[in-house]
Amino acid sequence: MKGKEWYQADDVAQEYDSKRFSRGGRLIDSREKRAVVDAIGPVEGENILEIACGTGRFTVMLAERGADIVGIDISDAMLSQGRAKARSAGVADHIEFLRGDAARLPFPDDHFDAVFAMRFFHLADTPTKFLTEMARVSKDLVFFDTFNRRSTRVAYNWLLPMGSHLYSRSQVDRLLDAAGVRLVGAEHDFGLPYGFYRKLPNGLAQQFRDVDTAVGETAVGDALASVSYWTTSVA
Repeated sequence: MKGKEWYQADDVAQEYDSKRFSRGGRLIDSREKRAVVDAIGPVEGENILEIACGTGRFTVMLAERGADIVGIDISDAMLSQGRAKARSAGVADHIEFLRGDAARLPFPDDHFDAVFAMRFFHLADTPTKFLTEMARVSKDLVFFDTFNRRSTRVAYNWLLPMGSHLYSRSQVDRLLDAAGVRLVGAEHDFGLPYGFYRKLPNGLAQQFRDVDTAVGETAVGDALASVSYWTTSVA
């Protein structure tokens, strides 16, 4: 089953968080949330859009920090999980979950203070169209991540062929140019792919993560990274 079809299945939505962000996956969840917070900054009172919000991991987190946020996704099953999570956290009044197409966002130009997408562009069949739409509806900040071509992610894709797209730096640069956004910051992380961490107990995963982080801080760290976080501006 290809990535997009798999993603929209009801049973996948029900088990998505528990399978990916328990055990060693907690380290991934924590790092991704830190990447989003670092990129967007203080969010209290800000109007934010999340593309491919899934089960609302980031949507609910930002609402808890005071944001008014819209989460859009193609999967009704994922959105249902997100709504339940928002109600449980007591922030449902600050979140609107919408089913929709990220290539045709139902919002006017310059509508949001920030727009972001996590774990989306590896499944995007028309990335330029998606990023252009994200830039259109943002007043300034656009943030997203990619999986990298020259990394251990290549082996992961070979073992689990779900149609994930891996990006080179030159492809990302062309994508930014085509969408009319300017790069203002980039971080690169995870020499070991996500799937490796998810298989390990949290304590053992932390030991590998410590080594991974140490290597990432060396001169070769960026070249080995399987994930990149891109902070861009439309200004």
